[in-house]
Amino acid sequence: MALECMVKSGVLLCLVTLGFSFSVLHNTSSKYTPVVESMEKGKLQEEKYMPSYVHPNLYFDLTEVKQLTTKAGSTHGHIFRIIQNAVNTMLENPTLYLPPMSHEDFGKKWNEIYGNNLPPLALYCLLKPEDAAASQFLIKYMDRMSEYPDWMVSTAPHDEVPMAHSLTGFATAYDFIYTYLDTQRRIRYLKKIRAVTEELCELSKHRGWGRQFLQNHQTTNILAILTGAIVTGAHKDPESMIWKQIAVNYMEKTMFLLNHIVDGSLDEGVAYGSYTAKSITQYVFLALRHFDIDNRRNNWLRAHFMFYYATVLPGFQRTVGIADSNYNWFYGPESQLVFLDAFVLRNGSGNWLAQQIRKHRPKDGPMVASVAQGWATLHTEFIWYDAELSPKPPPHFGKANMHVFSNWGVVTYGAGLPYAQDNTFVSFKSGKLGGRAVYDIVHAKPYSWVEGWSNFNPGHEHPDQNSFTFAPNGQVFVAEALYGPKYSYLNNVLVFAPSPTSQCNQPWEGQLGECSKWLRWGEKEEGDSSGEVISASSHEDTLFVSGEAVSAYSSAMKLKSVYRALVLLNSQTLMVLDHVEKQEQSPVTSFSAFFHNLDIDLRYVPHISLDRYSGTLMDVWDAHYKMFWLDSQGASPLPRIQEVEQVAEFKKRWTQFINVTFSMDSSVSRVVYLMHGPFVKVSDCRFIDNSKNGVKVSVTLNGTETTVSIATNYKDIGARHSYLGFAGFAKAESKRRIINFGQGIQTLPSQEKRESTFDLRFVFSIITVWILCFAFVFSSVKRKFNVSFSKLIRLILISVLFFWVLELLVMSHCGEVLCGVTWQDLSVSDEVVTRTTVPDHTPDPLPFIVMTSLPGSGAEILQHLFDNSSDFVYLRIPSPYLHVPETNFVLDSLVDACEWSKADAQSRKFLAIQGWFHSMMHSIRMHLQNIQLYKSNLEAESKVSSAQGSSKKRRKLLTESRATMRRRPADRDAEYIKALRQHLVTYPNACPVLNLRSGSWSLKLPFIHEVIGRSLRSVQVVRDPRAWIHLMLYNSNPSLYSRINIKKHLLNIVNQSSMEAGQGCTRFDPAFQPLQRISGQPDASPVLLLAHLWLAYTSASLRASMDLPPHTHLRVKFEDVVLFPEETAGRIHDFLGIPIAPAAINQLTFAASTNLYHLAYEGDISPAKINMWRESMASDEIKLIEDICWPVMETLGYQRHAVMHH
Repeated sequence: MALECMVKSGVLLCLVTLGFSFSVLHNTSSKYTPVVESMEKGKLQEEKYMPSYVHPNLYFDLTEVKQLTTKAGSTHGHIFRIIQNAVNTMLENPTLYLPPMSHEDFGKKWNEIYGNNLPPLALYCLLKPEDAAASQFLIKYMDRMSEYPDWMVSTAPHDEVPMAHSLTGFATAYDFIYTYLDTQRRIRYLKKIRAVTEELCELSKHRGWGRQFLQNHQTTNILAILTGAIVTGAHKDPESMIWKQIAVNYMEKTMFLLNHIVDGSLDEGVAYGSYTAKSITQYVFLALRHFDIDNRRNNWLRAHFMFYYATVLPGFQRTVGIADSNYNWFYGPESQLVFLDAFVLRNGSGNWLAQQIRKHRPKDGPMVASVAQGWATLHTEFIWYDAELSPKPPPHFGKANMHVFSNWGVVTYGAGLPYAQDNTFVSFKSGKLGGRAVYDIVHAKPYSWVEGWSNFNPGHEHPDQNSFTFAPNGQVFVAEALYGPKYSYLNNVLVFAPSPTSQCNQPWEGQLGECSKWLRWGEKEEGDSSGEVISASSHEDTLFVSGEAVSAYSSAMKLKSVYRALVLLNSQTLMVLDHVEKQEQSPVTSFSAFFHNLDIDLRYVPHISLDRYSGTLMDVWDAHYKMFWLDSQGASPLPRIQEVEQVAEFKKRWTQFINVTFSMDSSVSRVVYLMHGPFVKVSDCRFIDNSKNGVKVSVTLNGTETTVSIATNYKDIGARHSYLGFAGFAKAESKRRIINFGQGIQTLPSQEKRESTFDLRFVFSIITVWILCFAFVFSSVKRKFNVSFSKLIRLILISVLFFWVLELLVMSHCGEVLCGVTWQDLSVSDEVVTRTTVPDHTPDPLPFIVMTSLPGSGAEILQHLFDNSSDFVYLRIPSPYLHVPETNFVLDSLVDACEWSKADAQSRKFLAIQGWFHSMMHSIRMHLQNIQLYKSNLEAESKVSSAQGSSKKRRKLLTESRATMRRRPADRDAEYIKALRQHLVTYPNACPVLNLRSGSWSLKLPFIHEVIGRSLRSVQVVRDPRAWIHLMLYNSNPSLYSRINIKKHLLNIVNQSSMEAGQGCTRFDPAFQPLQRISGQPDASPVLLLAHLWLAYTSASLRASMDLPPHTHLRVKFEDVVLFPEETAGRIHDFLGIPIAPAAINQLTFAASTNLYHLAYEGDISPAKINMWRESMASDEIKLIEDICWPVMETLGYQRHAVMHH
């Protein structure tokens, strides 16, 4: 549905944006008009077109230089000191940093260093003009660059990226220090900027980067064109306007596509992502400054902070190495972070993270920033830094948290923490090629200017679906191999053999697209390659995440499932399960797993764990990090520990990996790998169940046994529910607690004896012992007391027998006789504790979900939470083929005032409706199969067309591409039912979700609950009455109030008050009585009527919900869905008892935030649009609504509107 919305509104949105952009460009440039010829025989007229006031202009103007100078010595001093140190380093090493005198030497190597280092050098010279050495160095620097015939790299003649770096840096430096240049240099440098800008602009029409969006080459090169165009445009260059339009066209399309990426990620990974983001942040600033184009509310920008925070390992030095990556960032990310804080977030988090990264920057080793890139963004960091935003860590900082990148297909845990024991990091990757948004755009083709994969370039991605990393205590144990050739064995994934389509490493084959320097994506099957994160949940110090990667492998191998699950049992221990299933005809007989480490050698002698399992060991300062593995039959093959040196960027990189191979003797193979740090002792690990629907593995850690259960038949919610006892994907059970991943932790009672007030058995035993001791002592001295020995013995025996009988009596009948004494029988304590403190483990049935709302409240947006899921089947009620049976009472399509109670269901009223709900609950698949579909118009027309000749056939072929949009309503309705049927064939246990689209049903939920029983879960969507009334009256012309004839519905409500019980309205809700009186007034305004209607409906529905068990009803505000989609989705799924899928999070977030999803009554939705009533409604109307509805509004958590009185 989201893709259909793209078709309807995306193109229009983009074109409107671009049209606005171009008009702004024209208006902005007009301040230099009339445009006169600035070239005469190829030379600029010297004095007339070199005025001193036009620069600086790019990032600031001449009046702001003094402010920047002041900041350099105060609030921005920490950044300026770094710039100063960089300049001093350049001055001390001129042979490294100064462009060579020979052009041949300049073009001999990758030369982006010269363009990258110019802006911070120029900014320093601008703010410190008294530093003559730096100024002379800068002039020599720019003189040499301006004298080169070109800025290309001779060994890469078709790669313009180095040229773009040189142009951006040179033009920026020119803008900064223009006022200090003599006229000849102003002319010469400007001529060079113009020539390179023109050349790069022309090349954009022919090179791949000119049409490939969201890729570092494109953003780098287009930003260079824009920078050159702005600088030359200040001198009235006639072609600069065209260059600006071309650059803005490219970049606004980029921003439009980025708006689809709601998790803030970039598919090229963190390193190249920082590269792309460097140019994007600069563009956003320049577009706002020069063209008044504001992209600050872009979804990607608003979420982009997490791309840095949730990907950095403990210690703030290293990041996840997904795709072609370095150990951390190529560019920045301090500049990008301070930009986000200053222009998007405004909360101090960006400044804080930039501060942490700067503070922990390594001084040496492989994680040190490159000399060509490390200083490239210092100037923008200095310019954008907002000192008024005090550094502040994000919420929940200080403890390990899970973050899901729903578009990227990446899950991280434990990011953004200090380096410390127990600060453990885990990452998992299983996503779609190019990311979910790009993948969907490529396959659906909703935009005419996007032709498919030719408009994107995921070449820097890796064959890495279902890959993971593990860093217990912050020490990397399993890592990515980083930048390198695209081989599956260089990633932590599975490869299979023999494969008929193996292209390298025969007979082995890994994931699609491997075997070359860049990932291959152009062919059909490679272009369809994808993985999917199935589930991700975290509780305290535990984590469960799983993914399916079968679509990332060649279909020729005939694999059914390649499912991997990770269970973090504590901060030291990670369990990994591989479940591989193949078809009967599959040629595959073996699979091999790989685990990499770049930093520390693994011992080359295989390590044996528990005296029977093969494994390996990593020694870090005498702390042992170990792993071992076993399959479901107990086999544990010996590994191969190997190392490889691969070409990466312009150097070689070393990696070491473990390779262990398992045979696939049956259709299903399962293997467990256990990895742990030095602070845990593993004393046992074994499979205890290996069944069709899942596995159970027992592992004993530090003397405590934990049973991990994982459902491998994960697409069947019924199978999961049966196997685990709830609708999740995994659980971990120990004697202390049960973790139902995705649902919560259940703490079990202690098995130790509880303290008692008085233990009689213990007391009797003590008395008996004392009697015996007394007798022994007394017999020793009996001669002194002249007591008969026989009498003494009899007395002792009688006393002992008396207390023994008394003990038996009390122990047997304390509950009936002596109950004034509290005691506990240890022999039954465990049973008693379990029975009295642990709830019944009979699992709740799978939910039957009913959604209710007042029409216009936006409940249909929740369809995106349930669509495209194996767990749910979503039904719109009513629709042409799906509707509640008619009875003697006709439900109003808007709302009625009639309550149906539990007693109505018990007294067998409305039996047809009860039967309909039973049919939906017990056999929805059969219910849909029994629907008689009308003969489709398309089928009828096809018979006619076959008899009317080839001209009709040709016409039909021309319209086939638009069949979805032009299909008649009857055909769409039939297709809808067919799609539901097919969905239930594939997923027969999917939970029904009924969107009952009349507000009438909210008052009948007690009736429905009695009919459905304990499986009912009702979700009611409510909306701010001000927004709802604005929608009814002002959102369209004619108004919705008129179109749906609100007055007619109000008349129906009035008539219902006089109905007899036999007519279907068993009880008229008293909340509607004020509405009756108001509707009878001839002069009642629409606002007054609608306010009372909202109040009556909402009050009645609140009262009806009080008759439901609390765990069966959830109220959700529409505003929360739009503003906080991820949190609201999680709350709904927690209520349903079903873990939420990352795909569902992405779908709902996309619908709520991109302006591309259309609600039935109001069009596109976004956070900016849900409060349009604030600007569009008169203040007296708002006050009237609040006065009427306020008690209920306050109950729902709405706030009064602060109206400004003039």
